[in-house]
Amino acid sequence: MIEFYSEIRLVHIWAVLASGGLFLLRGLALFAGTRWYMAALVRYLSYTIDTILLTAALILMTIVQQYPVFDDWLTVKVLLLVVYILLGYYAFWKARSRMMQVGAWLAALLVYAFIFSIARAHHPLGVFYTLAG
Repeated sequence: MIEFYSEIRLVHIWAVLASGGLFLLRGLALFAGTRWYMAALVRYLSYTIDTILLTAALILMTIVQQYPVFDDWLTVKVLLLVVYILLGYYAFWKARSRMMQVGAWLAALLVYAFIFSIARAHHPLGVFYTLAG
């Protein structure tokens, strides 16, 4: 499996970017007042991208033998992933006002950016570790 590490990592990175980009576009569509952000095709595309992303992540985790709970930066990433998912769900499905939708969507984008910085730094403080170091 190690011989495919580079390819799997590339798939993971592209899936991260595609997932975040689609989330950004769906939020912009929501605030523009269009309805396509909830279309079945868009939702299934999102599910597909996220499935690829998580599958690649699990394979990479197995290859490099780094696991949440044992590796603090991965633990923080997984916990923040749950926060990101909950904020996205709230923004698109449960928020009752435009202000709550915007707040949840922006918070989710900030969490996404922080998760990305943790992945880049391989440290639970992400960008804050990079700035301090």
